[in-house]
Parts: sequence; structure tokens; C-alpha cells
Amino acid sequence: MKNLTDLFLLFFKIGLFTFGGGYAMLPLLQDELVKKRRFLEDEELLDLYSVGQCTPGIIAVNVATFIGYKRCGIKGAVAATAGMVMPSLLIITLLAAVLEKYMHNRYVSYAFAGIRICVAALIADIVYGLWKKSVTGYGAAAIFAGALLLLGIFNLSAVWIVILAAMFALGLKELKRQ
Repeated sequence: MKNLTDLFLLFFKIGLFTFGGGYAMLPLLQDELVKKRRFLEDEELLDLYSVGQCTPGIIAVNVATFIGYKRCGIKGAVAATAGMVMPSLLIITLLAAVLEKYMHNRYVSYAFAGIRICVAALIADIVYGLWKKSVTGYGAAAIFAGALLLLGIFNLSAVWIVILAAMFALGLKELKRQ
């Protein structure tokens, strides 16, 4: 039971101390899961991000579910997922009760503007870190550019982009092997 409690508390802490949704949680997930607890390597976390992006729901919740399952099976997946979403559920419930009254207060508006800027910086940091670890050669850069093009110009679903990128990477690996 201690493992389930530990998983719940770990992901509760991550959910409690991050603002801005799934992508804003990625730096804290990396710090807690890769650096501090060594549950996985950077490459495994990148793989989980990719799969988490392609599955329905919030990427950080999906990653929590995957890691909980890896650590303790179905019960671990439930504990990690519950821990990740519980802070948001509690905070949103409390805010809903008072936010309408204070939403037009200029200090509240300033606070939200500051939070948005901070979240953008956190996301930029994780994107840069992922870039350094993922784009390691010309083939990876071509896949990145193609994915960006498909997403930005053609607005193609992330699921299709990941599938096409995987196929392209497998093709490149096969060419190198020959």
C-alpha cells in the first residue's frame, strides 16, 4: 500500500504545484521522475510524452497513468491519475465559488497575466530541453521540420503526425542499415 500512497502523493504534489495545464507540468514531471526518483530515463519520458500526446486527455495525466501502471499495475495507474487530477479538482471547485466575484479585480487580472507568462516560460524550457535530446541529426531535424509543417500549415492531427514521423524514422533507419 505504501507504493500506492507514494504514487498518489508524488503526483498530487506535481498537480498541486504546476499551473497552466498538461504542458506546464512537463518540467516538474521530468525533474521528479527522471532526475530525483530515477523512475525512467529522459528517452523513456520522451516516449511517454509522445504516446500521451496521441491519447485522449491531458498529456500530464496520461503520463501519470502510464507511470503508475508501470510501477504498480492497474492500482498504480488509478493512484497516480487520482493524485494528478485531485489538486485541480479541489482548486477549481474552490475558485468557482469565489472567482466570479473577483474576476474583474485588477490585481486578480495581473496575477493571471503573470501566471500565463510563467507558464509560457516553463513550456519554452521543456521544448528546448526536448529539442536538444531529440533532434540529434539531419534525419531528426527533417522529421521535426516536416511535423511542424504538417501541424502549422495543414493543421494535421497530432496522431497522424506521430504516425507519419514514426514511419519516416523507421524508413531512415532501414536506409542506414542497408
